Amino acid sequence: MNLRERLGTSLKDAMRAKDATRLMTLRLINAAIKDRDIDARAEGNETGVSDDTLLAILSKMVKQRQESARAYEEGGRLELAEKELSEITIVEEFLPRQLSATETEQVIADAIAEADANSIRDMGKVMGVLKAKYTGQLDFGKVGGFVKAQLS
Repeated sequence: MNLRERLGTSLKDAMRAKDATRLMTLRLINAAIKDRDIDARAEGNETGVSDDTLLAILSKMVKQRQESARAYEEGGRLELAEKELSEITIVEEFLPRQLSATETEQVIADAIAEADANSIRDMGKVMGVLKAKYTGQLDFGKVGGFVKAQLS
């Protein structure tokens, strides 16, 4: 079952279970995907967006909610922070498993070898390799620092 089908099935299950938080979050995911599909059709891509793009959408949603939760916690709005954190757990169900620290170091080393990177100037090549293979499995905000460290 592909990602779109899993989302659709989960949405129906949430409706049946009358789980308001889950239903709202899944509807937000579907709205973001439909928005991206419309943009893709406007650019001439009639098939819609790929699963890799869907994973990027979901990763972006998680990151947005993490930032919001942090802001709410700093502002003393713990109930809103809790809501954001619960949405994160729902969105993360559809993302692939995140790589551990040791796995991350290994895939970075493999990507450096694959891109034949020798200096910090080759960081873009390495990040391109990582994004092509590990979208949704790595936090690219953190990975950049690791790549720099290994290339230095």
